[in-house]
Amino acid sequence: MTSGDLERGTKNRGNNSNFPLYYVETAEKQWTSWLIPMFVVANIAVFFVVMYVNDCPKKNLGSERSCVAKFLGRFSFQPLKENPLFGPSSATLEKMGALEWNKVVHGDQGWRLITCMWLHAGVIHVLANMLSLVFIGIRLEQQFGFVRVGLIYLVSGFGGSIFSSLFIQRNISVGASGALFGLLGAMLSELLTNWTIYSNKIAALLTLVVIIAINLVVGILPHVDNFAHIGGFFTGFLLGFVLLLRPQFGWVESRHFRADAHVKSKHKAYQYMFLLAAAVLLIVG
Repeated sequence: MTSGDLERGTKNRGNNSNFPLYYVETAEKQWTSWLIPMFVVANIAVFFVVMYVNDCPKKNLGSERSCVAKFLGRFSFQPLKENPLFGPSSATLEKMGALEWNKVVHGDQGWRLITCMWLHAGVIHVLANMLSLVFIGIRLEQQFGFVRVGLIYLVSGFGGSIFSSLFIQRNISVGASGALFGLLGAMLSELLTNWTIYSNKIAALLTLVVIIAINLVVGILPHVDNFAHIGGFFTGFLLGFVLLLRPQFGWVESRHFRADAHVKSKHKAYQYMFLLAAAVLLIVG
């Protein structure tokens, strides 16, 4: 999206970001996004594997309950009364690694804190998360690279799982929502710590708030919990201050001035303060 650069008085060109946040164009490198698409492919592939294992027709043979979309064979969905999201049974999700507090704490199955973020409760769930991931993640990876964005995604997903397990102890939980909200949290902290380089600050902030509010509504769906959203969001929010720091406006250009000219510092004092506070909270937490 092309937007007016209020600080330069010109228009930004070449910004092909699919989630514009009205930032000022700089000479920073634009990365090619490949990790986020790989995450999307991996999540969808895992869903197909789960549906294959679920095998609704076989497990409901002779039952009064009828599988949905029987023409799909063993990939058909559980009855809508059991799973309105067009997906597998709770037993299958539990078998494949859904987050369950009792098994994590008393069954020494800590690996569920990681596997649950690759599972989804149904077609609606996986599509909603993957569309959001593409919409949000590709823009971040293009700007900050696969290492930082991948780290935020994975650590936020883990943080969301831990936070969820502290509050949800009777139901299972699945989904990449914690990792997705981690990216949203990182986008918010990136906006705050790099505040001076954004041309339309209020529009950027309102856009993020709306996106976050919409995704919170997903928390009412079966097997999806807002505790994972909250945990992932705050994990990503703190990581954003540490990993998504940008040079202040004008620093790149000032490096090309003559030797005796005043050169701006790369970052502002408040950016270092945010970084230090976030790093402490991450270590303590």
